[in-house]
Amino acid sequence: MASSSDFTIPSKIKAWVYAELGNPNDVLELVSDVRVPEIKEDQVLVKVVAAALNIIDAKRARGFLKDNDSPPPIVPGYDVAGVVVKVGDQVKKFKVGDEVYGDINEISLVRPKQHGTLAEYTAVEERLLALKPKNLSFAEAASLPLVIETAYEGLERTHFSPGKSILVLGGAGGIGSLVIQLAKQVFGASRVAATSSTGKLDLLRSLGADLAIDYTKENFEDLPEKFDVVYDAIGQSERAIHGVKEGGSVVTVGGPVTPPAFKFHVTSKGSILEKLNPFLESQIIKPVLDPKGTFPFSRVLEAISHLETGRPAGKIVIYPIP
Repeated sequence: MASSSDFTIPSKIKAWVYAELGNPNDVLELVSDVRVPEIKEDQVLVKVVAAALNIIDAKRARGFLKDNDSPPPIVPGYDVAGVVVKVGDQVKKFKVGDEVYGDINEISLVRPKQHGTLAEYTAVEERLLALKPKNLSFAEAASLPLVIETAYEGLERTHFSPGKSILVLGGAGGIGSLVIQLAKQVFGASRVAATSSTGKLDLLRSLGADLAIDYTKENFEDLPEKFDVVYDAIGQSERAIHGVKEGGSVVTVGGPVTPPAFKFHVTSKGSILEKLNPFLESQIIKPVLDPKGTFPFSRVLEAISHLETGRPAGKIVIYPIP
């Protein structure tokens, strides 16, 4: 028997839902009679306080995962920060009232949950969650899971070690902004270079980049300097391979793969968040939220449009919910 106390859980909740695939602005609608998801014995029910958008949310609505997705109707959303209001029988790590955060979809591109995080409540396996760092707001915490785990796993897969140099393509984006920080502060990079547009160069430097490259004015391929690792956070591996030293590693998170680059898809793990929580609590690693600020729950469509067309810096977060 699942246990919950002190929280009255409604039978029907508000959520953003699409019943067919297409442009998110056409198919996504705010519905107020969605059923609260049932939790399995290894899951907790989270009262969602904040949720972050990721480009996969928009791609998924457009049918990018249609051969490998849950059936519609779908409530989108991967990233969550909120409060545990109910725990399954086998849950050991969390109790009702705990403030948690995580990416609710274990394998990002394989059957993500039908009921995601753009809802008042969501169900998620305890192994995918960690306690929210005390110093972070719910909005800041929600911005992190998918991108910080992608950044961390990508660096691990390149066998990054102290003293190596790295070039980050797309350093001001959700993933890139965390690759810069993790490479420098956690993995011990000797030198970090990163690309962005003119207006975001100061952001790159503030995150720890030693060399900030304005891609509107110069091509990184033309630099005499080459790097031990290139982390391509934009999906341009055909260019990324020209920035790496002989025998180095090129990791990419999207687009066609040009060898020797390799692509990977993140696996959500609460254990990675737990490992990085001390760096977040000591403010050595900082969440990066888009300068436009957070979008309230009623303005999800506007937030998705900004995500798809606005070239945001850092992350777009939906807060408060509702």
